[in-house]
Amino acid sequence: MPRPTYRVAKPTGFWKRNPNLTRRLLLSATFALSFGAGIGFGSWTLVCRGRSCPAMDDLQTYRPRQTSKLYSADGHFIAEIGLERRTLLPLAEIPPMLRDAFLVVEDKRFYSHGGIDFFSIPGAILANLKTMSFSQGFSTITMQLAGNIFPEQINRRERSGVSALTRKLKEIKVARRVEAAVSKDRILELYLNQIDLGNGAHGVETASQRYFGKSARQLNLPEVATLAALPKAPGRYNPRRYPDRAIQRRNTVIEVMRRHGLISDADASVAKAYPLRLANRNESGDVAPYYVEWIRQLLDQQFGAQLYEQGLKVYTTLDLELQSAAERALERQLRAIEAERYGPFNHQTYEAYLANASDADTRNSPYLQGAFVVMDPRTGAVRAMVGGRDFSDSKFNRAVQARRQPGSTFKPIVYAAAVQHRRPPTYILDDSPLVLPMVQGDTWGPQNYDLQFEGQIPMRRALYESRNVPAVRLGMELGEQTVVDMAHRLGISTTIPLYPSIHIGAADVYPLEMVAAYSVFPTLGTQAHAMGITKVETAKGEVLWTPEPVRVPVLAPEEAWLMVDMLKDVVRRGSAASTVGAQFKLPSGGKTGTTNDGTDVWYIGFTSDLVAGVWIGLDNPVRIKDNAQGGVLAAPAWTAFMNEVYRRKPAPPDWPRPAAIVSKTVDLLSNTLWTRDCPGIEATEFFISGTEPSIACSLMPGMTIDTAASPARPDTARRRPPP
Repeated sequence: MPRPTYRVAKPTGFWKRNPNLTRRLLLSATFALSFGAGIGFGSWTLVCRGRSCPAMDDLQTYRPRQTSKLYSADGHFIAEIGLERRTLLPLAEIPPMLRDAFLVVEDKRFYSHGGIDFFSIPGAILANLKTMSFSQGFSTITMQLAGNIFPEQINRRERSGVSALTRKLKEIKVARRVEAAVSKDRILELYLNQIDLGNGAHGVETASQRYFGKSARQLNLPEVATLAALPKAPGRYNPRRYPDRAIQRRNTVIEVMRRHGLISDADASVAKAYPLRLANRNESGDVAPYYVEWIRQLLDQQFGAQLYEQGLKVYTTLDLELQSAAERALERQLRAIEAERYGPFNHQTYEAYLANASDADTRNSPYLQGAFVVMDPRTGAVRAMVGGRDFSDSKFNRAVQARRQPGSTFKPIVYAAAVQHRRPPTYILDDSPLVLPMVQGDTWGPQNYDLQFEGQIPMRRALYESRNVPAVRLGMELGEQTVVDMAHRLGISTTIPLYPSIHIGAADVYPLEMVAAYSVFPTLGTQAHAMGITKVETAKGEVLWTPEPVRVPVLAPEEAWLMVDMLKDVVRRGSAASTVGAQFKLPSGGKTGTTNDGTDVWYIGFTSDLVAGVWIGLDNPVRIKDNAQGGVLAAPAWTAFMNEVYRRKPAPPDWPRPAAIVSKTVDLLSNTLWTRDCPGIEATEFFISGTEPSIACSLMPGMTIDTAASPARPDTARRRPPP
């Protein structure tokens, strides 16, 4: 059989007429291909030189960083703390539908390639050539995982030029190493627990909790598709910020799943029509942000990096119902002030600010701010904390970081020192003009709020009417150091200068400490330091830390009971009578506070099982409004909160009178025992045994009694000389 002969085709046309050019072009093409191959091989071998690519030794046991979980006092999940919010879920517990949705959208040939999907490369190259940029990638799930697990070695932010090419080569090489080191299921498990899904969530379990308020195990088809839609652009398709975009992208994912036979036509139609239903703040772990940040700072001091990487379980003192009630009460009151319910308000309102706000976090916001702290006085457990109106706008926590003047809420500290130094409620104080020399050489003349003077008045009345001048005189009589020592024993940590003005609240304090100081009254003598953590465990449940409450005995029970009884008068007939006493009928005491320039208004009050304080002001201290008063502006928020709380909570008991308290009938005008012939003002008063008056009332020669000063309140009568 003759052997076949083969003819070599000879160049025809242009190539036949230009053999030299043809030869040069072929040589150039061969050189270019050889050069490109050499560059590619060199780049491939050099891209991971040194330690620029990670080792795979520990990948089998690798566990992504986990967030620490915070739980409320009754065990409800409230928040996560970590560099990346993440809760790990084993692959076996991730529903097949959720796995399939991510695979069909992100890497449909995942189980058939070795880390690189060569079929997708030509399309990506053509798309990038059209745009003359790296606008479209060909990353597989393994390549994405490589970039997420080893961000230090693979800089995913590089998007152009040689750096982007180097990054892509690193991803490819590391992806090949990952495929050789672990199984496909392990890669998919790591990916689904590692992927950034927006809104601070990493991994499908955390994203499911934050968007839908439930585990990924419980997601339905539309919710699965919503999560699978996010890796393409988590910020652009964030369902909380851009719900319309999220629905459109979700429906695209549903359609892709239908085309690949993962779901039926009927299921796809129903899922596309399903409304976007997102969890509320309580369900998604976005509650009490100022409280959560306070807890984070406490934990950071105790555990450092362990807090952000090892998934600790933190049990807190937060009461979700009290927190919600405090937030509502404060915000309603702030809006009422801005709406000029209490007269003209000449500052920018919160609503006006939001209309023109930027995304920058500001410490000093221009609108009216407030803080609200609620504690269990028996343990110091902080049950609620509001540190401002909008955590996303200003993360500055006014409850624990702001140093503000407490005004008259400081006076109970002065009076507690007086009671401890054997002054009874009938102790006579002088409410007359006072002028004191100052260090600078000038003088200071404290004034009462009404610019009036009452003369000789009992200590009880001086407190419940919040008279400034008697408080200054009382503090000076005790000594500034005595008052400062009492403040520090009650947990005030700020520096208090030894000036007479401190007796009416001229020194800066932290609101949290000021509220905690009042715990000494409802507990009848024991001050409790504020605490927010009851237990910290490892992810496996091993106990790491159980902080003990710090309780400090400060007053004897009878001393504290007298203070409670006098602070009840603030509510019954004093500066909080109309806004607290007339509207909250359960046993309580408290004190209003207003700084002289009207920049800070306060109300701190207590029942036998709760102590709560409200502060209102502007970050840059300026007058809130004309005639600002704590009893008018701050106290209504406290009253609204307490009324809401005690509609669901058992009524608090009144305080039992200690055996060391005795009652006597006295003359309020002279602090003497009442007799039948006494021309003064008769009243029954309480005393610590041994401090009651021992001298009977008698009218001094040449004196008469003025009983017309205040017919409605006989204890306001005072002596006057005859004409």
